[in-house]
Amino acid sequence: MMDAPFAYAGPPELLPVTMKALQGVVDPEVALDIVNVGLVYGVTVEAGRMDVHLTMTSAACPVADVIVSEVEDALDAALPPELKIHVELVWEPPWSPQRMSPRARAFMGW
Repeated sequence: MMDAPFAYAGPPELLPVTMKALQGVVDPEVALDIVNVGLVYGVTVEAGRMDVHLTMTSAACPVADVIVSEVEDALDAALPPELKIHVELVWEPPWSPQRMSPRARAFMGW
């Protein structure tokens, strides 16, 4: 099974599809996908439902609603239609640049 840069609990066969869908969602403020930025905290698939916990780089993020909507749309398009998608914004633990992938930190010059 592939490793995910976030907590994942669910059928192993859904992880690559989920990763690809989430990597297709870009945070327009930093021009990087939300997985590399470290905004995805966890994904749980259970009883016909996928729960996705996301954060933003700050609570004042002006594009939070757009990102949540794009995550829902990307997952709806990629996953079986009977799977219900639920995306929740969480603020604990707070996002920090250490959550970014090495690629994202290099892109940002950190």
